[in-house]
Amino acid sequence: MGISLITIYDFAILITPYLETIESELQHRLSYKYVWYRIQNDIWDGYSGFIYTTVKWEDLMPKISEAVSKFNIDKNEFFYYAINRWYNYWSALAIELIFAGLDGVIPVKNKKNKLIDFSLFGQEFDHKTSVFPKGFKKSLAYAQNHPEELINWLYTNQSQQQRNHQENRMFVVVFANNGEHWKLKAQISWLKDIISTYVATFDDSKLFRLQLQPYKITKAGLIWAIK
Repeated sequence: MGISLITIYDFAILITPYLETIESELQHRLSYKYVWYRIQNDIWDGYSGFIYTTVKWEDLMPKISEAVSKFNIDKNEFFYYAINRWYNYWSALAIELIFAGLDGVIPVKNKKNKLIDFSLFGQEFDHKTSVFPKGFKKSLAYAQNHPEELINWLYTNQSQQQRNHQENRMFVVVFANNGEHWKLKAQISWLKDIISTYVATFDDSKLFRLQLQPYKITKAGLIWAIK
C-alpha cells in the first residue's frame, strides 16, 4: 500500500511497531566498541550486503560467520565491519521512516534515488545522520554558533562513497556529553521527538543556503540531537 493511499495517522500506526523493533535490535550493538579496522570499500560492502535484509541481531551473527568462511577473510575485522554497517543502515532507515510519517513530508517513490529521500513541504532532501565529527576540530558550542561552517565541513568531508553529492541535504547531528555520540543513533524514540518538533515548526528560513556548485544554491537543514 502506498503512503499516498493512507493518512499520515494510519501510516504512523503502521510504522510504530517497526520502529520499536529496530530500536530494540540496535541495542545489541551498544555493548561492543565502535571501531573500523579498515576503510569502507566496495568489496567488503559486497561481502556484507546481507545487512540490508537482516533486521534481527541474532540473524546477523550466522550470516557474518558464513561470509568469513566463504570469502576467507579476517573474522574480527569483518565482524566489526558488518555490525557497523548494519547499525548505521537500520538507524538511518528508522529516521527516514520517522520523516515519512510526519505531516508535510512525502517520501521519494524511487528508492534507488541516491540524491533524494523525501520532500519536506515541497523541497527535496537527502537525509544524513552524523555523529558530531572529531575531524571538525571545534567545540559543540562553536559549531552551534557557526552552523554553516559545520555544514560546509560535512559536505566536504563525509559521504565519499556512493552518496557523495552536493544536493539538498537534511543533517541530523548527534552529540553525547559523555563522548559516545554514536550510541545516540540507537535512541529512535528520542530522535523521533526531536525530528517531529523540527518538522512541526519548520519554515524555510531555517535552511542554510550554500554555494557549493556554480549557478546553483544548495539548501541544507541541521537538526541537533544533544544528550
